[in-house]
Amino acid sequence: MAAEPRPALQVDGVTRRFGAVTALADAWLKVPPGEFLTLLGPSGCGKSTLLNLIAGFLEPDQGEIFIDGALVTEVPVWQRGIGMVFQNYALFPHMTVAKNVAYGLAARRVPREEAARRVAEALALVKLTGMEERKPRQLSGGQQQRVALARALVIRPKLLLLDEPFSALDRNLRGAMQVELREIQRSLGIATVFVTHDQGEALSMSDRVAVMSEGRIRQVGTPEAIYRRPADRFVAEFVGDVNRLPARLVAVEGETALVECGACRLSVPAAPLAAAAAGTAVDLFLRPEQIRTAPPGTPGLTEAVVAARAFHGDHADLHCDAPGMAQRLLLRVPGHAAEGPGARLALLPDPSADAVAFPISG
Repeated sequence: MAAEPRPALQVDGVTRRFGAVTALADAWLKVPPGEFLTLLGPSGCGKSTLLNLIAGFLEPDQGEIFIDGALVTEVPVWQRGIGMVFQNYALFPHMTVAKNVAYGLAARRVPREEAARRVAEALALVKLTGMEERKPRQLSGGQQQRVALARALVIRPKLLLLDEPFSALDRNLRGAMQVELREIQRSLGIATVFVTHDQGEALSMSDRVAVMSEGRIRQVGTPEAIYRRPADRFVAEFVGDVNRLPARLVAVEGETALVECGACRLSVPAAPLAAAAAGTAVDLFLRPEQIRTAPPGTPGLTEAVVAARAFHGDHADLHCDAPGMAQRLLLRVPGHAAEGPGARLALLPDPSADAVAFPISG
């Protein structure tokens, strides 16, 4: 059996406090070579604190950090072998593009001829050849971002760190740069840790996602696993749109449990309900695309009235009021669907739905 490759990054039980506030609590993480891992969570969840600890801008109160197998917990930033792209790009306004990119090489005393060659290669990689003598103020936001990325890559880092690098870009440019960055990252095979609060960005770009809340890593998994099999209530509610419906636990059998909602019984993962007794009230979580419509009177989850319809081209979102629901239900149906405000519908689960359920929180 082949040995497991040495992680590009390993975080072992890292905790960081600011006074009485624990910003990061007992974080464990491994990033294999070449992986694109995203730290996802709301503001204040600890993702930027974790990134700054990995980079060396902060020191942990406990725990260890390894980069490419080497212990770096007390190693200064410039000796960790990392490249970093900041949220504001942090370009030197008085320097040309070429000198901005070459800055890290000059600090490492790379010979002039080799530095010039590596700068040219980096600028070609990010499609900025011919702009070497421009200043940052002469560049668009997307071009500035490319300069920052080239500067991070030209030093040939062991690990690339990205701190919300798309936040200043408009929507169309943001989408284009996401694709371009991922292509570059794959071509170089460099392990990358990316910070964002944008769920769509995390799901579309990542090999794996680490969802964070209140200083803790709640779940690490592929985008599909995070979306379809959330480990806890927070992940289920935070990642993507979701409906919460009242249900009842019928039984737990092995790795699956049976819950009842309206006239429907659905199989869900048993782990979140392992401590609950049969008959316990639970919350059933279904994604908008996991609910189907039927004529009123059809036995199903519940009946509802369409309050609003939002057309999105290939699909439409139906916002529905249903009796006994604390919030409106969201359905995602084909764009040509005829249901409009005032329509009465029976709601049924899609037979292939990956439903999940959790005990009702106090």
